[in-house]
Amino acid sequence: MGSLKSRLNHRLTKLRLSMATVESVPQLALLGAISGIIAGLVIVAFRILVEYTQMSFLPGGDAENYEALSPMMRLLLATAGGLVVGLLFQYIAKGAAQVGVVHTMERLAYHQGRLPLRNAIWQFIGGSITIISGHSVGREGPSVHLGAASGSVLGQLLQLPNNSTRALVACGVAAAIAASFNTPLAGVIFAMEVVLMEYTIAGFIPVIIAAVSATIVCRWFFGAETVFFVPDTGLGTIAELPFVLILGVVIGILAATFIELLQRFSRISTPYPLWQRTSLAGFIIGICALGTPQIMGIGYDTVNSAMVGEFALGMLIAITLVKLLATTIGLGLGLPGGLIGPTLVIGATAGGMIGIIADMLFPGSISSPGFYAIIGMGAMMGATLHAPLAALVAMLELTANPNIILPGMLAIVTAALVNSHLFGKPSVFIMLIKERGLDFRDSVLAQSLRRIGVASVMDRSFICSEQQITFASAQAMLERSPNWIIIRRDNALHSLLPPADLAQYLLAEEERGVETDNSMIDLFEIPAKRRDASTIHLQASLQEAYEAITRADCEVLCVIRRGSDGKQIDGVLTRKEIEAHYQS
Repeated sequence: MGSLKSRLNHRLTKLRLSMATVESVPQLALLGAISGIIAGLVIVAFRILVEYTQMSFLPGGDAENYEALSPMMRLLLATAGGLVVGLLFQYIAKGAAQVGVVHTMERLAYHQGRLPLRNAIWQFIGGSITIISGHSVGREGPSVHLGAASGSVLGQLLQLPNNSTRALVACGVAAAIAASFNTPLAGVIFAMEVVLMEYTIAGFIPVIIAAVSATIVCRWFFGAETVFFVPDTGLGTIAELPFVLILGVVIGILAATFIELLQRFSRISTPYPLWQRTSLAGFIIGICALGTPQIMGIGYDTVNSAMVGEFALGMLIAITLVKLLATTIGLGLGLPGGLIGPTLVIGATAGGMIGIIADMLFPGSISSPGFYAIIGMGAMMGATLHAPLAALVAMLELTANPNIILPGMLAIVTAALVNSHLFGKPSVFIMLIKERGLDFRDSVLAQSLRRIGVASVMDRSFICSEQQITFASAQAMLERSPNWIIIRRDNALHSLLPPADLAQYLLAEEERGVETDNSMIDLFEIPAKRRDASTIHLQASLQEAYEAITRADCEVLCVIRRGSDGKQIDGVLTRKEIEAHYQS
């Protein structure tokens, strides 16, 4: 039994060391598949909990039939849900209330993708209650957090280098979006474009495999149908392109308004206790739902209705404006839900509105309002998230209609330009991160360094030594030709001695004719260019090493195992090696 455990630990150690490099694609591909399956199962469990609970009390057993509830019931349900979530997160989930896509991006930027399991559990609970109680939020935000945590926890359990854990987080994000929408390719693009904000060939392979694995799991339970019932439609003539352009402008304005309102509500609500904020959010959403119950819940039924042209112009305008207000209030005041779903609803209803107006102006010569609803949905998502490619791919996968590409590209790009350049609005997630007081930067240098673990760069040719050693011991050390001699002192700090300096000292002593048989050498007293060193853990990436060496204002790091007291040193890493690796 002991031998089996020893062999297993040996294999895991080899796996961890091999995955510190950018060439560890086969290993990451296998772990990507595993993380995709885990994330898919978690998302399936989340959906089952939410949808079956909704079907148990909503009229007709319809998971989104909040419209059939009485006005008073809608008000009470939303208010009670906000109160319960607020009390749970403020008094029980202390220290674990940070959830959602923003939390995932923060952990990637500042904690190398190490997501706490406790936060994910509370995301599961809080997200479920928020959606079930009919708040104007989406399930994609909680799903992204749960998927990312699935990959992160797998990496942490295996004690993988942080560069590999980050990759598994991206796998979990892609798996979550793929399982939520049944759109594997959109999941991949979303993970790379929105969350990681970088593209690498090696990074794509495990992420693609994770998205495929999660989609297979999702289809096993829910079938192959997409979440929307998309009509077979397309652009009628090139003459319609001006209306597509107008749609892009309108959606860009709505996206900028969405981000501005969300920012304002987040700021003004900060001084108040969380339970008061979420209760107020629930009450306001309940008030909004008195006249427009279509804003309650995830809203995919509202999107489907807009696509098939079931709403009149007045209702589309009302849903667009009220949904925008209710969502920004709910999320701004702290409800643990997602914002991707609501942006799709707002975009679809706004698009349907433009389609009806266009048909009024040119009856019989304009595509159906459903076509404009599809375009508007992608444009709103792309502009709000600053993710035009993910939005375009999502539209293509949802419609399976290549004719949607040309008008979709025009609308998405126009909306993105209006939002970002005319109104100067950043991605909604970047805005929320900065509202937390975090300086979110993602330079090319940081991207390059965090893909590589210190284990793949560190120098393993070293010898640890006591401060006081004999002349013979010093000669024996030099015979092993180390690159560094590490001198431990003060039970924590380390100094590194170049072996050439020690060799020069010994030679000088021999030439002086000093009796060396029993003489002692103090390695801190001999003339040498010693370097004080800080420490970095073995799982760290080169980005962490660069930050640590800069923070400690030193030139060398001793690489130790996580949880070690510093006695077990695995390697030596210099600033020169970090910079040389980046430049190469």
